[in-house]
Amino acid sequence: MRILVVEDDAGIAGGLRESLEQRGYAVDVCSTVAHAWAALCTEPFSAVLLDLGLPDEDGAEILRRLRASPEGAAGVQQLPDPATPVLIMTARDQVHQRIAGLDLGADDYLPKPFDVNELEARLRALLRRAAGRASPTIVHGDLAVDPATRTVQRGGLPVEMSPREFSILLVLLQARGRVLSRQQLEERLYSWQSSLDSNAIEVHIHHLRRKLGTERIQTMRGVGYFIPWNAQR
Repeated sequence: MRILVVEDDAGIAGGLRESLEQRGYAVDVCSTVAHAWAALCTEPFSAVLLDLGLPDEDGAEILRRLRASPEGAAGVQQLPDPATPVLIMTARDQVHQRIAGLDLGADDYLPKPFDVNELEARLRALLRRAAGRASPTIVHGDLAVDPATRTVQRGGLPVEMSPREFSILLVLLQARGRVLSRQQLEERLYSWQSSLDSNAIEVHIHHLRRKLGTERIQTMRGVGYFIPWNAQR
């Protein structure tokens, strides 16, 4: 999952990046409205963590623009996905300020200071709702994946996997039935500062197939990878 943190306090932004990356997220940081909007128009993000007190404009301007984007804009060059989940994190903690943020289209509102564990729990909830799931666990055939604990079970038995393998599996499961190209997987899983070998995705897919079965993740030659909507029996 790739997260955009919009925060001009370098200490807070750096702490969030470190904490979320330790939890398996790819994190990019922007400190201004202009930079954040440019990022949203060029990169796919699973969610936005948005501060309001930014140096060039009020951070709420990002939320206004995002929710005003045309429906179905995801994947269209120069237009962000208007349904991208947004969690406001700000020192503005008065009731009327929280109401105003939610009425602008924020999905959640967390006053500063906050506990990063609560922030991550709220982020998981946003991502779960965005994916249309009620249960915190993703079940696909004999596979059970828990994003909160980042654990995988196959047939009731634990499956050990690296953080990157888990992230790829999670993205493919959330998009099951749809083919994702290598570029789409890279865009969803790696931040700007990540180093990436040219065959990294292929290597991780190979390891996942070895652990989960060769038919679990399928290839559409020349296009990309997918997990079938209905699990193989």
